[in-house]
Amino acid sequence: MSQNRAAARRLTKGVHLIDLSRWFLGDFPHVQGFAPTYFWDMQVEDNAFMLLRTATGQAAFLHATWTEWKNMFSMEIYGRDGKLQIEGLGGSYGPESLTCYKMLPQMGPPETQRWEYHGDDESWRLEFEHFVAAINGRPSFGSALEDAQAVMTVAQTIRTFR
Repeated sequence: MSQNRAAARRLTKGVHLIDLSRWFLGDFPHVQGFAPTYFWDMQVEDNAFMLLRTATGQAAFLHATWTEWKNMFSMEIYGRDGKLQIEGLGGSYGPESLTCYKMLPQMGPPETQRWEYHGDDESWRLEFEHFVAAINGRPSFGSALEDAQAVMTVAQTIRTFR
């Protein structure tokens, strides 16, 4: 794999996390973090650490890495009364799962419910269908050009703090 292609694949992990975080929380006018090279002997980052805040103070802490030796996807979304934990992407990332933790009034261990999805991953096909719909001027739930620009602005800000 060429160094440029490897760099693009590493950047992709962080960009997807930023995009997901923007989908849940909105724009991030406050961006901090850095993107060092810890392992791979290349002129590109192999990790990215990001602390992103919305104008209203909601925060996302993201870590994208190419130095984790086992494929892993984990995302936690915290609210006042509970937490959602999303794990896995299927295949070598493990089964896709969603765990909901609901804080109880008396505190202590939360009420917990977990779901696993073992079906075929239709996400790429569905995303492409929505992409084609957007090109043809039909409604689409997918990201718009403005979303891509906002995500790349965050990524570029992080990359400048090497």
